[in-house]
Amino acid sequence: MFKSWLQRPETKKYAADVGSLDPTKAKRQEAKAKSNRVLGKLGAKDLKLTEYEQIIAAEVIHSDEISVNFKQIGGLDHIIQDLRESVIYPLCYPELFTSASGLLGAPRGVLLYGPPGCGKTMLAKALAKESGATFINIHVSTLTDKYYGESNKLVSAVFSLARKLQPSIVFIDEIDSFLRERRSTDHETTGMMKAEFMSLWDGLTTGEDGRIVILGATNRPNDIDSAILRRMPKRFSVRLPSESQRRSILELLLKNIELATDFNMTELVQRTAGLSGSDLKELCRNAAMIPIREFVRSVRPASTSEDASQDLVNLDTSKINTRPLTVADFYSFEATNEKSYSYISDETPQQENLD
Repeated sequence: MFKSWLQRPETKKYAADVGSLDPTKAKRQEAKAKSNRVLGKLGAKDLKLTEYEQIIAAEVIHSDEISVNFKQIGGLDHIIQDLRESVIYPLCYPELFTSASGLLGAPRGVLLYGPPGCGKTMLAKALAKESGATFINIHVSTLTDKYYGESNKLVSAVFSLARKLQPSIVFIDEIDSFLRERRSTDHETTGMMKAEFMSLWDGLTTGEDGRIVILGATNRPNDIDSAILRRMPKRFSVRLPSESQRRSILELLLKNIELATDFNMTELVQRTAGLSGSDLKELCRNAAMIPIREFVRSVRPASTSEDASQDLVNLDTSKINTRPLTVADFYSFEATNEKSYSYISDETPQQENLD
């Protein structure tokens, strides 16, 4: 009788109406579809996941989705080598690091800290590309939920999913915004999330054989909770590049750019003291645009009509001939924008003490 009641049209309509009231239904369906695609790429299509693990699985980044590798990062060779030896090798080749004392395994946590624009996130991307481990890029918004207790279940799902897909690297960018110093004024839910995260990371029931590493990046390490820092014994200071590091970065950025025969790289390296890797990239980008602008103006020197842009679209690419880049182009950009920008300075700005 109950079965026949379920088959009635009015019952089905009522069930559909109730289901449409679920505010998280669309989100859960989207997360499930994305997690299925991710698991398919990882070759774990038959892996059974809970509802919460499916939400976290949507944050998994496959190596094919990342174009950055360690060869594209200049001036940080010492950090790259240490990351390979202390993180990648123990995670991916555990048989080489087996020890009765448990001293040879990968660290539970790694922290990249330093001023903005110095390559912390690029290191994380390259690590995801070359490590071969499952890379879970956690956003704080993924872990927060308006329903009480749901955030704790999502935090728990991070570690349960990482165990199922290990070796795993869980990356939290701007980790200070999530795991900052605990205070009595913190909201109850926030405190519970932090406690749950720390307990699952390195708590009473945490085993020694897990191949899970938490990777964090921040430019405010002093704001991170001391209990979190204790769980991140491997810390790398990614500071403003030195002269030799700036040379490596500039050579990498300009390797596919035609340079003038009298291009003085040493002069440019010396004049860019105090700039971060991100600043150097922006400087090179704007300098490289100057020959392009000159060519565009030469093609349509006095035209302001709408046909000018169409002429450029129809331009034969074989006739495009721009001059080589000169050191003066870097100073030209500074001169025309000195009120708004200061990319090149003879003085090195003070760097914030992050130790």
